[in-house]
Amino acid sequence: MTVILVLGTFLVFIVLDYAMNRRKATVAISQESQEMAPVNGLVQMSREYVSGFHVPEHLSYHAGHSWLVQERKNVVRVGADEFAAALAGKVEKIELPRKGQWIRQGQRILSFYRNGEKTEMVSPTEGEVMEVNAEVLANPSTLRSDPYGKGWLVAVHVPDEEATSRNLIPTGLVREWMRESVDRLYAMQPQFAGAVAADGGRPAEDLLASVPESNWHAVTAEFFLTM
Repeated sequence: MTVILVLGTFLVFIVLDYAMNRRKATVAISQESQEMAPVNGLVQMSREYVSGFHVPEHLSYHAGHSWLVQERKNVVRVGADEFAAALAGKVEKIELPRKGQWIRQGQRILSFYRNGEKTEMVSPTEGEVMEVNAEVLANPSTLRSDPYGKGWLVAVHVPDEEATSRNLIPTGLVREWMRESVDRLYAMQPQFAGAVAADGGRPAEDLLASVPESNWHAVTAEFFLTM
């Protein structure tokens, strides 16, 4: 009899757990649908979008449009934000620092190649490279398709965690900074506005390809702080 009661109790817990997790999944899907639901034919975006670009709030950003997130004590993961990925566009090759290399904040450490040209990005932090993303090296398009996920670039060991936050965009100013970047892009050439809004307010996959007369190296270098 005791065994039956134990098994019955266990079964009840399983059913309750399944029901609760199913409800959580349903709520999450519902919230996501509401954030991206069409309103008058346009996509209604969540707060994590600024002028059409995805800017996750849990990340930290460098003025050169790289991002970082702390994975564990003294270890951060680094990548390029969606604005940078859209400007870089369909790159053919990516070069990353080697494992074990010491990098400094503001140092040129990332290189993107396209149509025989090269553009660079600077490091948002200082430390020793622990890991490089082999997937993005083998498939550079991942940088654009998933800049905050599979498109990450390097993992860095940061001995001085205080140095990690030095010269990063203050959290409260991130949205204003990104909006200013997009506005500055529009000011350079009004045609970019159409490229950014080509898909219901979301940026085109390859911004500068939409404006053939633009100078890919010059534009990226200005926003990546490598001019």
